[in-house]
Amino acid sequence: MTVRLRGHHLLCLLTFVGEGYTPSFTRNYVRIAERLSAGESVTVVDGPDDICAPMLCDAGAHCREDGITRRDSLALAAISDILDRHLEPGSVLVLDAGRLRRLRSAFAKGKAVAACAECEWAGLCSRVADGGFTDALVRAAEESCSLREEV
Repeated sequence: MTVRLRGHHLLCLLTFVGEGYTPSFTRNYVRIAERLSAGESVTVVDGPDDICAPMLCDAGAHCREDGITRRDSLALAAISDILDRHLEPGSVLVLDAGRLRRLRSAFAKGKAVAACAECEWAGLCSRVADGGFTDALVRAAEESCSLREEV
């Protein structure tokens, strides 16, 4: 299986500590963090993804707003630059130890801040980064998992 993620959620997962919009959203995100930590691959998608799923029944959910779509584009551009690899909808990757380390280092240095502008979680994410990501729930997949082929 693969986890379907939109662009900006590739940044959000770096600092996810178990807080979210609703209890069902948070439970779902925790399960996704566990899957990613176990080495499951990510497929980049355009628009709402597996993290958004519990919110999609809410007519007021921001998942489809233009500002969120712009956030996705900015995040993919920043992540592509950080990983030295072009990412777009359909791209597949595994968040192994090396990639997580590179992404978190760049995030802590502010190299992806444009994608986080106007995000209500930006303060929390900054605190998690300032604390060295120690409470973040997504952890590197074991080396044996990170060496597998990407599709």
